[in-house]
Amino acid sequence: MTKGLVDAGVEVRALTRNPARAKLPAGVEVVAGDLTQPDTVRPALAGVDRMYLFPEASTAREVVALAARAGVRRVVVLSSGAVTGGYDTTFHLPVERAVEESGLEWTHVRPGEFAANKLSLWGPSIRAERVVRDANPDSGWFPVHEQDIADVALAALLEDGHVGRVYDVNGPSLISLRDQVRAIAAAIGEEIRFEELSPVEARKVYLAQGGFAAEAADFLLGFTDYAGNPADPEEAADFDPADLGPLPTAEAVTGRSARTFAQWAHDHAADFRDQADRRLHTALD
Repeated sequence: MTKGLVDAGVEVRALTRNPARAKLPAGVEVVAGDLTQPDTVRPALAGVDRMYLFPEASTAREVVALAARAGVRRVVVLSSGAVTGGYDTTFHLPVERAVEESGLEWTHVRPGEFAANKLSLWGPSIRAERVVRDANPDSGWFPVHEQDIADVALAALLEDGHVGRVYDVNGPSLISLRDQVRAIAAAIGEEIRFEELSPVEARKVYLAQGGFAAEAADFLLGFTDYAGNPADPEEAADFDPADLGPLPTAEAVTGRSARTFAQWAHDHAADFRDQADRRLHTALD
């Protein structure tokens, strides 16, 4: 989305906890700040007219109040489809309400499952071994390309007609884990083996992997619900998302067809190849 703003000729200031690690287009002003510490956000708001707000429920009201006092008039919230489903009442929903009650112009963007999660979950084993280890290969969802989310947020920030609207953004079709792996294999031009594990075994793999995989393991595998309460993986496996029918996509906002998972895999092929490529270059050297 940042590139889209720059391409539109908008002056962009990006807030991050670690500016040294930011990889943003030329022309973007990068400043240090942390939404959990609102005082660090205050300087970044000076002269800002529109804000794309990452969800941090603990300080949302304070941050939004600072934004209003600084002269921000429009806020687009990165929310979640879990709010639409009624599962999220403590994380994204409080941010939405803080913005709605501020008197500022607002739009909520509610993505479903990020396709990019597969980079964290499956990337390490695909790069190292060309294998995916996971449970329930025939289960699936409607993973959304991050660019579709960005395009909707960009429209809400720059165009009129989106104030007071809520946009759910999903992928265009239900796709199983097995077929997601096939799409990644096609994108990199190499076979990837799917090794089916039980939820307990898959949880061990994710926990050993660390990072996002470890943090999300219990929820993704059905051991907890969205709120973190204990759940039964068997019940999660019994749910058929096909019963939901088509879900809303970016097309309703952008007028363009939503990007497929195959397109996402193609766009990220290099991210799944990297480790093997480095080994090859080392051998050739």
